[in-house]
Amino acid sequence: MKSDMCQVMPKGGKWQVAGDKISRTPHPCHVSPVTCHPPAFTLLELLVVISILGILAALTVPALKHFGKSDVTISASRQLLDGVARARQLAISQRTTVYMVFVPTNFWVVGGFAPPAAGNTWWAGLTPAQQIAATNLCDRQLSGYNYIACGAMGDQPGQHAWHYLASWQTLPDGAFIALMKFTNSPSQYFTITDPIDSTKSYNVYGFSVTNTIPFPTETATNGVSLPYIAFDYRGQLVSGTHPDTAGNGENIPLAQGSVLPAINLDTKALQFGDADAAEIPPGNSTNIAYKIVHIDGLTGRAVLEYHRM
Repeated sequence: MKSDMCQVMPKGGKWQVAGDKISRTPHPCHVSPVTCHPPAFTLLELLVVISILGILAALTVPALKHFGKSDVTISASRQLLDGVARARQLAISQRTTVYMVFVPTNFWVVGGFAPPAAGNTWWAGLTPAQQIAATNLCDRQLSGYNYIACGAMGDQPGQHAWHYLASWQTLPDGAFIALMKFTNSPSQYFTITDPIDSTKSYNVYGFSVTNTIPFPTETATNGVSLPYIAFDYRGQLVSGTHPDTAGNGENIPLAQGSVLPAINLDTKALQFGDADAAEIPPGNSTNIAYKIVHIDGLTGRAVLEYHRM
């Protein structure tokens, strides 16, 4: 009988022998399906977990937002470093001087006249296709750049012409070259000093400018003063060799924010006025978040300077 009992005894039950009768006490969960429940979280425990999750979310969401914004300047830094390296490489491979030109603010305003004003002779001298090309660059102020050379491999001897070596490119949305780089003259500078380490400082001189480079296409008439840096056939920097604390070279600060062209609110047309370049948060190109692309004057190689803990 004991053998049979072991075979049929349900798990969790208990056999009892009373005289000649054999009975089994039920499993505790079989007493009442209403009052017996499997193990689970209590309401109080669930409320505590939800409260903890809410606190964690409140702490991490702002941090993630700032992380996304800082990633914009990191991407812009990498792109600008690659852009400078390409300009240097083109100069070496083409065996000529290559200019890396940038799109300034209000480039369509020449002589104080905005298109289609009669006094803007540069705009009037452009073909309709060139005017469209120029207008398409309005959203690339402070962030657009291209490469151009006067004379390239394949030109006839003594017949050198300007050649754009790529299409117009732009930095990632939300990043631009700091306005001071465009508004300062090549002889003026603004010093950016590391807020923590005062021994690290960088003098930011204005871009060199020229109105001899055709814009926006290689067949356009001259007239716009384009900011630029240039490399010779040896890959050396031949513009902007200003003295600074890191040696002769060029410092290009990057900013995070937005650039909006001057637009007539009624007609939506471009008009005379300064473009609105806003750093968000304010001053991020000069405070502890600074990022500066430094180009060595002798080697032409670029490195990123930033605050290091």
